[in-house]
Amino acid sequence: MANTKTLFLEKSEIKAHDLEHKRKLAFNIDKYAQSVIKGKLQFSNLDLARKRAKNIKWKTIENLDKYLEEFEKNFTARGGKVIWAETAEEANNAVLKICEEKNCKQVVKSKSMVTEEIHLNDFLANHNIESVETDLGEYIQQLDGEAPYHIVTPAMHKSKEDVARVFHEKLGTAPNLTPPELTQIARVNLRAKYQSADVGITGGNFLLADVGGVCVTENEGNGRLSTAFPKTHIAIVGIEKMLPSIKDLNTFWPLLATYGTGQNVTVYNTIFTGPKQAGETDGPEEMYVILLDNGRTNLLQTPEVRESMYCIRCGSCLNACPVYKNIGGHAYGATYSGPIGSVISPHLKSLEEFKHLSYSSSLCGNCTEVCPLKINIHEMLLENRNLATKKGLNDRSESLSWRVWKMAMLNKSLVNVASAGVKNTVVNKLFKNSWGKHRGELHFAKKSFQQLWKERN
Repeated sequence: MANTKTLFLEKSEIKAHDLEHKRKLAFNIDKYAQSVIKGKLQFSNLDLARKRAKNIKWKTIENLDKYLEEFEKNFTARGGKVIWAETAEEANNAVLKICEEKNCKQVVKSKSMVTEEIHLNDFLANHNIESVETDLGEYIQQLDGEAPYHIVTPAMHKSKEDVARVFHEKLGTAPNLTPPELTQIARVNLRAKYQSADVGITGGNFLLADVGGVCVTENEGNGRLSTAFPKTHIAIVGIEKMLPSIKDLNTFWPLLATYGTGQNVTVYNTIFTGPKQAGETDGPEEMYVILLDNGRTNLLQTPEVRESMYCIRCGSCLNACPVYKNIGGHAYGATYSGPIGSVISPHLKSLEEFKHLSYSSSLCGNCTEVCPLKINIHEMLLENRNLATKKGLNDRSESLSWRVWKMAMLNKSLVNVASAGVKNTVVNKLFKNSWGKHRGELHFAKKSFQQLWKERN
C-alpha cells in the first residue's frame, strides 16, 4: 500500500497536468476573487479589523481552558449537554449513543468540516444510520462518493455539466439539466429528509463563552432546517473555535463573510444557546455540544504552530495558493487542504506521515497576505519542516543529500573545480526523475563566472 507522500505526489502530478481541471478551478477562484474585492469595501479600516481579530484569538487560545469551562457552565445552565471528546472515535461513539437512545435511523447534517475530519458519515453508515448532507455542495459530493474539495466550496472543481451528470447517474434525472432545475430537485429531495430525520447535526463556526452559544453561519438555510425539524440537535465543534464574548461577532462575522465568499455578511447567522426553552415554540427538545480535541492540543502545546489555531476556516489561503490552484483539494489526502491544511494536518494526524505537506509550498507568502487574521502560515510551514528535522523524521537519502549540498555551498573551490560536464551530469542524470521529469535538460557554461572574471581582469 502506497504511503501518504507517494499518493500525494501521484495525485498532484495527475491534477497538475489536467488542463480541464485547472480551467474549472481558475474560473471559480476568479469569481471568488472579484467578489472579495467588493466585500472588502465595507471596512473603513480593514487592517485594524484584522489586527483586532488576531488579538482576540490570541487572548482566547492563550486562555482556552478558562473559556471552555465558561462555555460549558453557561450552555448547561440553559439545559444543554456538553460532551468532551479527546479523539474522533470518542466523538463518533457519542453521536452513536445519542442516536441509539432516540432509536434514530436517519440524521440530517449541515455543512461541517469537523464531521468530515472524524468521518462521521461512514461511521454512521456502518451502524445502519443514514447521514444526509443538506448543503448543496456537500450533497453533490456525497452523491458522487467524493470528499469535499474545498473548505468553503465543497464542489468547486465541478462544472454545471458535471453536477448534471452526477444527478443523472445517481438520481435518474434527465441529463443536461440547468443549475436552477438541479437546485429544485435537490430541494425537493432534501425537504423530505428534514421532516423524517430524528437528529440534526451541525458543526460550529464559533463558540461563545459568555453566553454558552454555538454560532452556525451558512447561505442556504439548510443549517436552520437541520436544527428546526429534528427533536435532537448535536453540534460537533473543535475546541479552537472559541471566542470570549458575543460582542466579538461584530468583528468576526464580517471578516468570515468577506474572506470566505466576498459577501458583506453571510445570509443566515444563527446562535444556538441550548434546547427549546419554556414558552418557546421553535427549537430542538435536546441539544448536545461535542467539544472535539482530536489533535488540537498538539497544536496548543507546540508554540511554533499554535497560531494556526486562530484559523476561522474562510478558505482564503486555498484560493490564493499557487500549489492548490494547480493540484486541487483532493491531492492533499487530508480533510484540511491548502496552506492552512499543510500546517495543521501533520499535528492533527501524524507529523511523520504528513510532514511532506509542509514542503508542498512555494513559500511565496500569499497565504499569509490574504489571511483575515494575519496568521503567519508560510512561516509555520517552515517551522513544520524544522520540527520534522529535529525529530529525525527525514529519510537517510534526504538527509545525506542536504549534507552534500551544504558542504558544496560552503566550499567555493569545490564548486569551481567541478567542470560543466560534471554539473550537467549531476543535474540532468541524478535528478532526472524529480527536477528533470517535466523540464528540459540544463547546460552549464563551460567557464565559470570566476574563470571569466580572471580572464577579463
